[in-house]
Amino acid sequence: MNWTGVKGLLANWPLPQGYRLEQLRRADVPELIGCVKEWYPDIIVGAVGCYLQEDFYLRQVFLEGESEKEVMVILLRKDPELAGMLSLERDQHNLTLYCGLGVLAPKHRGAKLANLAPLALETMGRALGMEVIYYITTLRSPHMQAVAETAGFRLVGILPGSDRAMVAPGVVKRVYEAVYIKVLVPEAELLRPKPEYLTPKTKVLFDVLFPE
Repeated sequence: MNWTGVKGLLANWPLPQGYRLEQLRRADVPELIGCVKEWYPDIIVGAVGCYLQEDFYLRQVFLEGESEKEVMVILLRKDPELAGMLSLERDQHNLTLYCGLGVLAPKHRGAKLANLAPLALETMGRALGMEVIYYITTLRSPHMQAVAETAGFRLVGILPGSDRAMVAPGVVKRVYEAVYIKVLVPEAELLRPKPEYLTPKTKVLFDVLFPE
């Protein structure tokens, strides 16, 4: 199924009163860029800095009423204020769906909306026929890690230096991030590697992450 076939799910999403979801339109792009930069100042030095570039949206994002592309951006509004955004990226060849970026406006972070990202990732992933869904989150705060784990995502690795963050005014360092995955196909469809194909170190880690 394509994006067009699943975007109708947005209209009936269970949200706190007054909130709604909608697909990003071309006319929303300048507003979104301004909000993301304000809500997430670190973005200017990070891997998701593309979300501050108008050209990125025009070239790579499926905008309302325009041709489908691999990235879909969902806006969270509260009459009519922009309260958050979520970016989902599909790989149709590999049947995977990835959460590229999710940000809430600071004033809306107490409205129990943090679980929107893993819930949307799974709901949209299943509707699209994806087999694996995943996202990467910071290790600078336990909150998003807890959200992922509560939603049933599995921690499968730590990426050292995978992104850059401004840790103090004018101070940029490479940071650690966590990879969370949920497999949407039955366990029987996964091919476990034979022990003899693994180095001793790899086998130790594999057995910790994926015990039989």
